[in-house]
Amino acid sequence: MSYQIGDTIPSLTLQDTEGTHITIEAGTNNYTVLLFFPLAFSSVCTDELCSVRDNMKLYESLNAKVYGISIDSFFSLKAFKQSLSLNFTLLSDFNKIQSTNFGVNNDDHFGMIGVAKRSAFVLDSDMKIVHSEILEDAGNLPNFDKIKEAIK
Repeated sequence: MSYQIGDTIPSLTLQDTEGTHITIEAGTNNYTVLLFFPLAFSSVCTDELCSVRDNMKLYESLNAKVYGISIDSFFSLKAFKQSLSLNFTLLSDFNKIQSTNFGVNNDDHFGMIGVAKRSAFVLDSDMKIVHSEILEDAGNLPNFDKIKEAIK
């Protein structure tokens, strides 16, 4: 399965950095930004998430909730979040359910299978995908301008 722009996705539940199950569902926010990233503590992922952290007031002013998602355990994500003082929720897709559903699994990330490709999805309040970007090169960052355009 691989979601496309225009698809309405079902609610999704993942563990946050405390191990609590967080459910994202219709009607929760005006917009939801899902940022799949390969691995905690890697340099480009750090750059990406720090950029989001530094622009969080903009996302909040647009009533958009941002989630960073990786296949790292919630234990690793907790340490990563604390080390960068991130001001948004990180979610663990350790079992690769959502990265599979969104079609972002990477078959070879430096020899690791199933690491999420760096990807960005914007969902409206009905959980319909209004923006999608899946990057083949993990060294690139998502187009934050297009993400912001999608939530305005």
